[in-house]
Amino acid sequence: MEAHQHSPDSSSEECTVLEAPPGKNACPQHTGKVADQYCLACECPLCEDCVRDHVEHPKVPLGQALEQHRSSLQESLGTVQSRQPQISDALSFIKEILQQLTNQRASIEEDIQSSFEDLHKQLDVRKSVLLMELEVTYGLKQKVLQAQADSLVRGEGDIMASCTQAEEALAGESCVASHQVERELQENLRELAGLGLPCQPEENDQLDLILETDGLRKSIHNLGTIVTTSAVASQSEAMGAGLEQCIVGHPSSVTIVTRDKSGGACKSGNAILSAEVFTPDGSIVDGEIVDHKNGTYEFVYIVPKEGNFSLALRLYDQHIKGSPFKLTVSGAFEAEVEVSPSTTTATNSAAYATPSTGSSEGAKRRGKSPGQKKKGSKRASSALGTPRRKTQNPIEDDLIFRIGTKGRNKGEFTNLQGVAASSTGRILIADSNNQCVQIFANEGEFKNRFGVRGRSPGQLQRPTGVAVHPSGDIIIADYDNKWVSIFSCEGKFKAKLGSGRLMGPKGVSIDQNGNVIVVDNKACTVFIFQLTGKLITKFGSRGNGDKQFAGPHFAAVNKNNEIIVTDFHNHSVKVFTPDGELVLKFGSNGEGNGQFNAPTGVAVDNNGNIIVADWGNSRIQVFDGSGSFLSYINTSADPLYGPQGLALTSDGHVVVADSGNHCFKVYRYLQ
Repeated sequence: MEAHQHSPDSSSEECTVLEAPPGKNACPQHTGKVADQYCLACECPLCEDCVRDHVEHPKVPLGQALEQHRSSLQESLGTVQSRQPQISDALSFIKEILQQLTNQRASIEEDIQSSFEDLHKQLDVRKSVLLMELEVTYGLKQKVLQAQADSLVRGEGDIMASCTQAEEALAGESCVASHQVERELQENLRELAGLGLPCQPEENDQLDLILETDGLRKSIHNLGTIVTTSAVASQSEAMGAGLEQCIVGHPSSVTIVTRDKSGGACKSGNAILSAEVFTPDGSIVDGEIVDHKNGTYEFVYIVPKEGNFSLALRLYDQHIKGSPFKLTVSGAFEAEVEVSPSTTTATNSAAYATPSTGSSEGAKRRGKSPGQKKKGSKRASSALGTPRRKTQNPIEDDLIFRIGTKGRNKGEFTNLQGVAASSTGRILIADSNNQCVQIFANEGEFKNRFGVRGRSPGQLQRPTGVAVHPSGDIIIADYDNKWVSIFSCEGKFKAKLGSGRLMGPKGVSIDQNGNVIVVDNKACTVFIFQLTGKLITKFGSRGNGDKQFAGPHFAAVNKNNEIIVTDFHNHSVKVFTPDGELVLKFGSNGEGNGQFNAPTGVAVDNNGNIIVADWGNSRIQVFDGSGSFLSYINTSADPLYGPQGLALTSDGHVVVADSGNHCFKVYRYLQ
């Protein structure tokens, strides 16, 4: 046997050649070649074979290029890592907003359920009537149609029986015996053929329902609107003279334009916007925000003194572009033109923006005359109106103590608003910008505070009014959440009322029947609710008539169960029956005895005397039950600055929220 031999030429095809794996710097273009240079123009490694194609390109050693790339990568890594805290904070904030959105959805869902449950109760009687009418109508129509159906069933049965007999006869053999039977069948068939059966319907199947709801709830099919905007703070901006030039004591105006995430202008209103002007001493000058309902808003404010100020404009609790703004307030033009007292009186009512909330709705008012010489600074009450003389003034009042400074801790306040006093010797303060209620003993000792910021039931967004129910429950008006919250005396949330009805509740009070009186500053309406939330009645509208209001603030109730309301922009106090009939009206715009420059807090003593906080004049006045001026409370030792809520303590003293000074004060009051 001959061994098989391979030719030399075939050995290269039959044998496998093993090559070493490429090195870490192997050229990607040429196998087995090592790259040792780097082309800067083409950004690629080069071996000795590659260099021929990159002769005119700038090149560096490969090691140097790799080191530079590594350094650049490290720098990029550091840049990205430095953004992580920012992204983490943003994520946390977005999650918080998302949670608030979810909570708000749940809250609105609850409101919708409760509102429509209330409607269902009111519709129950009508529902029963309609169901009864339905049964009667159905019964009559059904009786006619059923009788017709029964007649047709009988006729059909007779025809089928006769036809069967005739078919059987025809199937048999024809004979004399069957002839008579067939004749009888034929006669019967002729009768059936001519039988007058009711084949056309004697009734119809129409049973429709038309609900006329105007008599129950106007246009119930349109009841309720889900309100929102696409506005974001990071894109929204402010403009106007109020950002550039401010004159002491004169209205300044700023226009806010809301925009969506892409910078597009929003076309609808109702955004949650707040505005505050911070004075050099830390106090707050509030103004009024007018919602133009087209995505733009106007903030009108008055600064009472010269200096450097900060204007904070927030949309959904976030600063808009450029906020906070730095303001320089000048008094350079104050003395240029003076006007007559009549002009001062005529224009004064327009000069003051609402100090209560910085709300996003309200009446737009004329600005003060540019030449008016009037400075809204702190003044002692002795400088206002007629000087106090003991022979004319049987009531002696003195400051006992003051509690509070600007801050967020216990016993500190930021823009405190409402005040209440309990029969158990407690003073309650609605600390508006700190979103809480603080409780003190009559002697000033701190006892408790409660409140969590938010827009869900049980949370507070801007508490402005507070009252104590005879049951011990604490009633809080929440301006921005547009409802009234009810808490236990320990501060545990129990319920809310007025949601879906209230636009901007400012003050709350309790009548002699334990009902909750709510002064709606935005709606210019007084609401009366049962503690269960059922609306008893409401009265008032925007205007300057006897039964109208212009930014009402607080209310008190006398022994006759009459409701006393401070009408802020109408510079008056009005007394109503529980049904909303006007009993008494007193006050006019000015600085004299019995005149007001925007009244706010109000209380009634055991003798029926009415005590009123006069915000614009920074004083407290006392009137008898018929509205006649009696006296001032002496505040000259420590002048007030924009007093708000006011109450009588259980030991007979007057307590007032000195909002501009971020404290409350207790005065001796001899009835």
